[in-house]
This record gives sequence, C-alpha cells and structure tokens, in this order.
Amino acid sequence: MSGESGGTMTLQGIDRLAVDTIRTLSMDAVQAANSGHPGTPMALAPVMYAIYRGHLRFNPAEPTWPDRDRFVLSNGHACMLLYSMLHLAGYDLSLEDLKSFRQWGSKAPGHPERGHTAGVEVTTGPLGQGIANAVGLAIAERMLAARFNQGGHRIVDHYTIGIAGDGCLMEGVSYEACSLAGHLKLGKLIMLYDDNKISIAGSTALAFTEDVEARFQACGWQTLRVNDANDLEAIDAAMREAKSDPNRPTLILVRSVIGFGSPHRAGTKEAHGEPLGPDEVRLTKRAYGWPEDETFRVPEEVKAHLEGWKERGKAWTMEWGSRFEAYRKQYPAEAAEFERVMSGTLPTGWEAALDGFGADGKPEATRDSGSKAIQALAAVMPELIGGSADLDPSTKTFIKDGGNFDASHQGARNIQFGVREHGMGSLVNGIAAHGGIRPFGATFFVFSDYLRPTVRLASLSKLPSIFVFTHDSIALGEDGPTHQPIEHLASLRAIPGVNVIRPADARETAQAWKVAIARSDGPTCIVLSRQKLPQLDLAGAGEGAAAGVLRGAYVVRELDAASGSGPKPVVTFLATGSEVSAALEAAELLHKDGLACRVVSMPCLELFQQQEPSYRALVLQGPGLKAGNGAGAQVRVTVEAGASMGWHRWAGDNGCVIAMESFGASAPGNVNQERFGFTPEAIARRVREHLAAQ
Repeated sequence: MSGESGGTMTLQGIDRLAVDTIRTLSMDAVQAANSGHPGTPMALAPVMYAIYRGHLRFNPAEPTWPDRDRFVLSNGHACMLLYSMLHLAGYDLSLEDLKSFRQWGSKAPGHPERGHTAGVEVTTGPLGQGIANAVGLAIAERMLAARFNQGGHRIVDHYTIGIAGDGCLMEGVSYEACSLAGHLKLGKLIMLYDDNKISIAGSTALAFTEDVEARFQACGWQTLRVNDANDLEAIDAAMREAKSDPNRPTLILVRSVIGFGSPHRAGTKEAHGEPLGPDEVRLTKRAYGWPEDETFRVPEEVKAHLEGWKERGKAWTMEWGSRFEAYRKQYPAEAAEFERVMSGTLPTGWEAALDGFGADGKPEATRDSGSKAIQALAAVMPELIGGSADLDPSTKTFIKDGGNFDASHQGARNIQFGVREHGMGSLVNGIAAHGGIRPFGATFFVFSDYLRPTVRLASLSKLPSIFVFTHDSIALGEDGPTHQPIEHLASLRAIPGVNVIRPADARETAQAWKVAIARSDGPTCIVLSRQKLPQLDLAGAGEGAAAGVLRGAYVVRELDAASGSGPKPVVTFLATGSEVSAALEAAELLHKDGLACRVVSMPCLELFQQQEPSYRALVLQGPGLKAGNGAGAQVRVTVEAGASMGWHRWAGDNGCVIAMESFGASAPGNVNQERFGFTPEAIARRVREHLAAQ
C-alpha cells in the first residue's frame, strides 16, 4: 500500500492484523462518538503494538504491581490508540467501553484519566504534561531503587516509556522537564516522538522548524531515529539501543503519517481532530484489506495471539514476587518498609512529630514554622522528599542532611528543580503517581501562576501532591508588585478538590502539614508568610488549632460587649494567615467601643465547607454572646490581603469584605500593610465606617 494512502505498508501476518485492529477500533470509536482524534492512532498503531509486544512489562490482571514498566501517552488526544491497545492486551476495558468512547460514564473518556481506566498511569491531554510526568515517574524509580535495592536484589528495576507529539514538545513544560531529565541522567526513561509534521492548523512548519534532535542532544539525551512508523524491526532495534544506555534518557524520533491508510486524509490536518466520516472509514478499511461494513471487529487470530500476553504478564509478576520473597528473607525490615510505602500507609505515630509547635510563644514567620515541620516529618517519614524552583534558601524547604538528588546521589531527598516552576509541578505529580514517595514542591506564591495547570491535574488525578508557597502577600515588601500575590488565593481556591491552607502561626502551620500528609485523595497548597507572625493566644478557643485547622475554621476569641452599652451588632471577623493577628487586635479596639466581637481563623475554606451545617453555623454565628442590654445583628467582616473574590459568600449580605483591590507596591512590608489598610487600626476604622453606613 502506498501513494495516496500515506506511505508503504511493511507489516505482515499476525503483526499487521493486530496493528490494523488497533487502527480500525480507533477509527470506529471516534466515528461512533462523532468526535475525537483518529489520525494519530492510525499512524502510531505499529509503535504502540511494538512497545507492548516486546518492551513493556505489564500484567493486565494486576495493573498496579510495583515493578511494572510505566507507559505514558503524553499526546492524550490520541487516547483511542491507548484504549484499543489496553483492550486487546486484556485490561479491564471492554469492547462495549470502546463503543461508548467519550460518553457519560465510559471507561474510555476523551483523554486518559488516572484512576478511571486500568492501565492509565497519569492523566494527560494538556500537551507536555505527560512527558513531564514521565520524568517524575523515572525519578521516583531511581529514588526507590537507591533506597531498597540491596545485596544484589533488584526489587525496583523498571522503565518509563512514553509517546509524545509535536504539540508536547512545543509546550514549554516539556523543555523544562526534559532539560532536567538529561541533567539527572535518567537512563530508564524512553520517549518516542511522533514526528508527523502536522498540527491542527496545518504543517508544523507554520510555527515549529527547530531541530528537535539537536535540542534533545544538547539537553543530554541519546537520540535515535526510526524512519517509518510501520517498521517494527526498526522500532525494536531502537528500543533495545535505548535500553543499552543507562546514563542517558532516550528520544526516539519516529517518522509517521497521520491518518495512515486514509485515501483522502492521510498526511493532512483533517486527519487530526475529527472523524473520518462513514465513506472515508469504509475506503480506509478497504485499503487495509478489512471488511468495510463491520465495526469494532477483533479477529479471532488477534485474540488468540494476544491471549499469551496475559500469561506472560502473570509470569512477570510471579517472578518478581519470588524475587521479593527472597529479598524479604534477607532484608525483612526493608521488605516491610517497601510494602508500607508502596501501599501509602503512613508510619505509626508520625503525627507526634508535629506536636508542640509555637509553644514558646515567640513570633515566627510561617515559612520558618513550615521548615521546622518539614524537618520533623523527614525524621520519621523516609518517603518524604521535596525540592524548590531554585529557592530553598528563601522557601526554607531543604531537608537537612538529605543531600541533593542527582545521577551520583540517587538516594538523596532534595531535588533541585532549577527555575522551572511548571516542570517542577508536573514532576511532583509524576513522582506522586508512581507511589512509594510523598513529594512536595516549593516556590514563591506569586509563581504559582506558572504551575497552576499541574495543581489542577493533581486534583483531577486525586494525587496527594503538596505545593508549598511562601512570600504570601504584600507584606513581603520591597520586591514589589511583580512578586506580591493578589489574585492567587482565589485562583487556587477555584480549582475543585484542592485544599488551600493559609496558616496564621506556627501551630496552624504544623497542623497544615498534618492535614496535607494525611490526605491521599488530592493536592494541598500550604501558603506561608515571609514576615514574622505572633503566636495566637488560644485561651478560650475551644478545640484549638489542632481540630480547628482540620475543620478548616475555628473560633480564636470571643469578646462580650460591655454591660449596659445597649443593643449593638456582634462583629465576627473571618481572617486567614497574617491577617488573623491583625483582626484580633482590631477586635480589641472595637471591644473598647462596647462592641461584642468574635475572631475566627479560617485557614482552609475548602475543609470548612465540608463540615456539617451545625459546626459551620457555630463558627460563623456563635452560641450567642452576652451583649449588655441585648445583642444586635450579626455583622461578618472578612480580612485577607488578597483579592476579594469568594469572600462575599462568607460575609453575607450585610457584611464587610476587607481585601486587596489593586496590585501591591515596592515598599517595606509594614508600610504596605498600613497603606493598603491591613493594620489593626485601619481594619477597625473600616468596620466602624461600615456599621455607620448601615
């Protein structure tokens, strides 16, 4: 087959039949859904088949066995390529699932979703994220191998193999991640690049003419070429050569024809992101020598051929199980520890490491409190690792005596991500997805913009990634508005499933880390101050910070109105982070005016929203304060040095929202707090003005 169908068919026999089954299943599913991307599955079916046939260790019956090879489809829009392969390979993905591609409740959604479909390691679709996740997976493999492989026993010894397209390599996150992968010499990472020269708009030459091979060579990768995606022998040879180099990740550039076999669409942009249409599907099947009017056909010969893959997978897991039992006999403690970390079980008594924070009463920046929490946790949780975007002296997130992870120190616990915030977030997600390690990444809060997409994907994937953001407000001072976050709290809180915790003192910071570590079903953002904050006086605060942070909000102080002062409103302050102590002082000033005041610390709005209505009512309204001759109306005042978005729901119709309505300024932090109205005096003045206007 050649010419208008897009190239030469070199496949023969059962291999060709299996490859064409992947192609036609993909075409049929996209056509049935009347949406999707058929062209890349048609082009890369031989590549996917070659990987699963001869170079990926997997077991469909045990899709999460620890030492499996990890496969990542970075260009997730081509997901029918993966779904077709997973179905044929024996995973829990039925033909009916393929027929319901992109429909409500299907195990075959429009892009691969981790935890939704067996055999999908990471959620992909936003281009570049998958290849960056793959780097994280490869880092995790090396870290665990360095920690647990001993005495000739190799219980951690697997590859991360992925496919990426032009769009993935155009995205900046892929360059960030691949640059670091080359520096770290991740020899067990292999990416195959679909070099098809076509983008949605047309030829990639419209915007992408760089020498990809030279770029990756400059980053320290081994590069290999396969000139025809249909050449299984060439693919096999390239994969073998990739695995023979333990000191460099490998990029295999594979020349393919998008929409291969389609008489009118092959090699064109029209093959990318829309169904071929009934007529073109029939013509393409004719070109393959396939029954033209039969849909979702899986020949019996293909079923029989791939049935052996299931037995092969069982043999791999049994062989690994035998090796692990031999390891257990020689290293029983290490084997038990491996099982613990891979299951996600936390070490017994780990919470006690976070007790006693703030007991000395001394003011302390919460970034410093966070540093102490990291050190305390690292001492009892060997699986805790982390890093920053070249900022650990400022974020205070370096694990002491943990060393820096690199090619020569793969057992180290600190990753120097460099100035690569987006890449850092994706790598943290990849490490978390691997299992066995609890990772965090740190940077200044204003730069959370650079990695926000990875926080979103962590939530979608239910990954327990931890993101530490310091320098949290205008109070950071002289660096000015470029470095002072304003809208960032609202932005992160808008992502479903993310816990954003902004602690007010050392005790709340310790509890924030406790909440983050205990969470297994989604990401946590811990937002910390540069400036010192007083330790909250929790006398009369009921359950206190421990239970309060866990519940998202709690009452720090209640001040009764002066006797005989007459009916006056009860002012309830709702504040986070550094503004809690300012609200406490403002409440004292208003109390001198005869007002009843309550101060609530709300470190995590998401957790508070999850509490039962009775608890929320108790925190927001209180049990009823003594107010002299009678209490007046409740007035809620929210105080946070960030954008006001989201706070009006908590303030209520007659409430007052004190927030930032502009960017910050370059000035000392205390000057900014005064100028922008976040001193106790300014807050009390705003409340008086609000009450007078009602």
